[in-house]
Amino acid sequence: MTKAFEALSFPCGKAMANRMVLAPLTNTQSEADGRLSRDEIHWLAMRAKGGFGLTMTAAAHVNVLGQGFPGQLGIFSDEHLPGLTTLAEKIKAQGSLAVVQLHHAGFRAPRELIGDMPVAPSPSEKFGARGLSHGEVQSLVEDFIRGAERAKKAGFDGIEIHGAHNYIICQFLSAEFNRRTDEYGGSLKNRSKVLFDIISGIRKRCGQGFLIGVRLSPERHGIPLSEAVETAKALFAAQEIDFLDISAWNVFKEPAETAFQGRSLLSYFCELDRGEIRLGAAGKVYSPEDIYYCFEQGLDFALLGRAAMLHHNYPNLLRDNASFMPKRTPVSREHLLAEGLSEQFLEYISSMWPDFISA
Repeated sequence: MTKAFEALSFPCGKAMANRMVLAPLTNTQSEADGRLSRDEIHWLAMRAKGGFGLTMTAAAHVNVLGQGFPGQLGIFSDEHLPGLTTLAEKIKAQGSLAVVQLHHAGFRAPRELIGDMPVAPSPSEKFGARGLSHGEVQSLVEDFIRGAERAKKAGFDGIEIHGAHNYIICQFLSAEFNRRTDEYGGSLKNRSKVLFDIISGIRKRCGQGFLIGVRLSPERHGIPLSEAVETAKALFAAQEIDFLDISAWNVFKEPAETAFQGRSLLSYFCELDRGEIRLGAAGKVYSPEDIYYCFEQGLDFALLGRAAMLHHNYPNLLRDNASFMPKRTPVSREHLLAEGLSEQFLEYISSMWPDFISA
């Protein structure tokens, strides 16, 4: 496991002390207006103190109409800056890189939550969403850029652009959901224009020393593996980002598409020429052996989600004991509360993963 504790530098000049990253985990702990709560600051600061080389927030929506779930962190207003500034300070004080994930739910924004019709690249009767006008697409790009500027003002080292899980950027990338006929639709290059415009805008306005990452879905959500690979290739070729985060759901799986089976899903991304851009993945990375598998596949870092919920100090425990093995679920509420998860977080977990918490 020596590699797990090697420092990792990024093209922007930032570096993390080890190669274990806290995955961006939905937790519904923020206030109704998007301000950070004490509970969420506590949960994240504990992971930084526990030794994660990079501590990433849950998805932070860049526009009030882009909220995807109750209790979601916001970054669409300067009113969010005090809490974000406190969080950045606490994370960085522990020697961990502080990163905000920027997000817009698109047609996945519940109408009853946002109080309006959700928006999407194209009208969707299925999701009850209206299509964005050309000007609104440009405003969407600006929302992400301004979110990054707020993150920088708050003291964060950088941001990750959420382009996965069928949220709005993923919707633009998908020919299934993006049926536009302007420069934001049609070819994959056009469908990815929103993403690349956001990246270029953030790089221009936040500077070369600001950390920029992108999260992509490698398949599903109307994204064929071949197009996901082409998007990754284009990101690597442009050399404007610092890292790519593949949300694989399961790093051990083969592709869903029969034509690509016979090798791991990750291998299609690890074999690409990425220059100095770093590559990581999330999905059932749990044990030390799982982390080692990620490096063996050719990844530069591994993102831990549920394992980090169970052990706030997973990296430190592994550093101090090469034989460390994380707990297995289900675990008690008392254990999770001691690990810094609030009652609200536990309620969300119970709704998503009924077998996570013991009776």
